[in-house]
Amino acid sequence: MQAPGTSTPDTDTDMDTDTTMRAIVQTAYGDTVDVLRHREVPRPTPGEGEVLLRVHAAGMDRGTWHLMTGRPYLMRVIGFGFRRPKNAIAGLDVAGTVVAIGPGVTRFAVGDEVFGISRGSYAEYAVAREDKLVARPQVLSPTQAAAVGVSGLTALQGLTDVGRVQAGQRVLVIGASGGVGSFAVQIATALGAEVTGVASAAKADLVRSLGAVRVLDYATEDFADGRQHYDLVLDVGGNSSLRRLRRALTPTGTLVIVGGEGGDSLTGGMGRQILGALMSPFIGQRLTMVASKEHYSGLERLAELAAQGHLTPAVDRTYPLDRVPDAMRDLMAGRARGKLVIAVAE
Repeated sequence: MQAPGTSTPDTDTDMDTDTTMRAIVQTAYGDTVDVLRHREVPRPTPGEGEVLLRVHAAGMDRGTWHLMTGRPYLMRVIGFGFRRPKNAIAGLDVAGTVVAIGPGVTRFAVGDEVFGISRGSYAEYAVAREDKLVARPQVLSPTQAAAVGVSGLTALQGLTDVGRVQAGQRVLVIGASGGVGSFAVQIATALGAEVTGVASAAKADLVRSLGAVRVLDYATEDFADGRQHYDLVLDVGGNSSLRRLRRALTPTGTLVIVGGEGGDSLTGGMGRQILGALMSPFIGQRLTMVASKEHYSGLERLAELAAQGHLTPAVDRTYPLDRVPDAMRDLMAGRARGKLVIAVAE
């Protein structure tokens, strides 16, 4: 919100004068989608270095589920809200039009079409920091662009900044049909790697269409059977043991763990990351993790890949704003092929 005494932000003169908006509000943590309520709430106001967006579409990723449940509890301790979500409006990924700018904003003007990461994108209007947004390339529709932010950045940084992928390397993406995985397959392929994806048989066609040269059915094929070894393994939201993951690596290969499920309620699936960091200095293989950085520099790299034809968000389904709970159910049931998107504006 804008601090008292700051200058009035520039606004879109065509924006209606109503001071409220529809949004998905969460005032408590919970294990079911019942905590996500469709409500009329006051519109936010951009503060220093922020812009106000009229939201066209908003992406859904597994992080939105963690924010709904408040687990692992470690996330509450590090600042997401101890007893309830710090930000009552759900949603992170966003694509929209700038309708107002706060003091100090230099990268955008009213009317710009942008995408990236905001605060509370499951709403008709959302505030975002200008350093978490970039201009939307014409090759991406608002629906496609809304799917990119969190998942695309995680995939890009996991492969390049952390995994240091090189052309000609063999890359294994575990969870290749999901949000992060669908971007990882495309990015690794664009960078010249030979990609093998792990997914369900029902989603193998999607993973191949994204560029994977081979797809392993996780129900019937073992990626760690010793018949193939990979220079880089990107494990997206999996729960395989470090020992099993290491069997899939070359002697000097790199393992990058992205998130993780299961584990205790305090740290969630972070146990493997912690153990890997302790082991890595004493073995030939490199065991590491990715903590995604939300910055426009990474979003610009993704926008460039899209403009070059190397990256097309795999959007499975869209839902109207009042059906965010249904989208969350489908996400958690594993029914998504790629990304789910909330279509906010008509």
